[in-house]
Amino acid sequence: MNLRALIAVTSLGLVLGASSLAAAPGYIARAVADPSRPKDDVKLDADRKPDQVMVFAGVRPGQTIAEYLPGGGYYTRMLSDVVGTHGRIYALETTTWDQANIDATKAVLGEPGRGNVVLDLSPLGTFNLDGKVDLFWTTLNYHDLHVPKYATVDMAAFNKRVFDSLKPGGIYFIVDHAAAPGTGATLSPTLHRIEKKTVVSEVTAAGFRLVGESDILRNPADDHSKVVFDPSIRMKTDQFILKFRKT
Repeated sequence: MNLRALIAVTSLGLVLGASSLAAAPGYIARAVADPSRPKDDVKLDADRKPDQVMVFAGVRPGQTIAEYLPGGGYYTRMLSDVVGTHGRIYALETTTWDQANIDATKAVLGEPGRGNVVLDLSPLGTFNLDGKVDLFWTTLNYHDLHVPKYATVDMAAFNKRVFDSLKPGGIYFIVDHAAAPGTGATLSPTLHRIEKKTVVSEVTAAGFRLVGESDILRNPADDHSKVVFDPSIRMKTDQFILKFRKT
């Protein structure tokens, strides 16, 4: 087999492996079915497919996870349930945005059984951890690091900070709204989208290796032209899922 064919087969395997997901183990199924989850969160499950996303990410009991920009705690509660009493969730919230997100994350910490969740408040593009983590997780927010009105973020420095925060072999997990090919991050300030290729380029430049991607949140009906908050596409955008490993 020539080199070009080998690369094609390897790339195909990267995606197919991500798409061939096993049934969610009990600890993930129970987290999704937790009756204490807000009803408004549960209504989003059909579109966000949290069981499949967490399976692909490799979330499991006992892990230490840094969740960057929890956005109200949709995943925070489920991640907290999965890692359990022997794990920890660092909810890395930003002081750059309005108080609503902070208050929503604080509300999660105040719920029974959330003693494994720790809140950090830092300006956008920075965060603080008191130890290395198994998984650095961010969903639907990576593009915000490219929005100048929020902050001027040095992406190379941010991704290097993520790299340094992970244990050897740790995973950097990113889900985001897809932008049209060739647009890079230019539409992040307006449409809140980013091109997958841009994310891969930035993250691998920090020393990470792309080890998988999944199409479970792809939506071919999304033509990438609308802002993600448009009622016709909200929470139904075409999304990519990328899994990087610290090498």
